[in-house]
Parts: sequence; structure tokens; C-alpha cells
Amino acid sequence: MEKQYQHLLETLHQCMTECNRCFDACLKEDDVKMMAECIRLDRECADMCGYLEQAISRNSPFIKELAGVCAAICDACGEECGKHDHEHCQRCAKACAECAEACRAVA
Repeated sequence: MEKQYQHLLETLHQCMTECNRCFDACLKEDDVKMMAECIRLDRECADMCGYLEQAISRNSPFIKELAGVCAAICDACGEECGKHDHEHCQRCAKACAECAEACRAVA
């Protein structure tokens, strides 16, 4: 089962990593309040990507449904991160877009 989802697993892990990095970097920005929505969505996205990774590894019967939800969360996070010029936000937005695309291919 995991071989079927290998590309998605790699993309999920990359997105989760970039979201966690962005989350951490946003907390260190001078105007943390301005970054609040970015921080919140970074957390949501990282958690969902991690959850979907786990669901795939245990052969959940809900992989397609979860992938659809994950795509929506990745889209929201990527859109928010894309609004900010910080390098960490731009990297995160790119990873989110790639992950959303991979999730939609499965959903």
C-alpha cells in the first residue's frame, strides 16, 4: 500500500517540515501578531500532513477523504504564507502547493 502512495508520503513529509520551520520562524518575527494567521495555519497544515502520513502507513480506509481535507488545508496555508515576503513563508507556500496537488491526485 505505501508504495502506491510513495510520492504523496514524501510530499506530505516535506510540507510538514516546511510548515514547522515556518511556524518556528514566524514566532521569531518582530511583529508576531501580524503573523498570527500564518502561525495558526502552519500548525494546522503540519498536523494534518503528519496525520495523513500515519493514516497511509496504517492503511486507513479513509485515505482519499483525508487527502481531500489535507489538500484544502494545504491550500489555505499556502495562500496565507504566500502573502508574506519572508523566505520561510515563501518556501512553505511552495511546499503547500505541491502537497495540495499530490493530495488532490489521490483524493
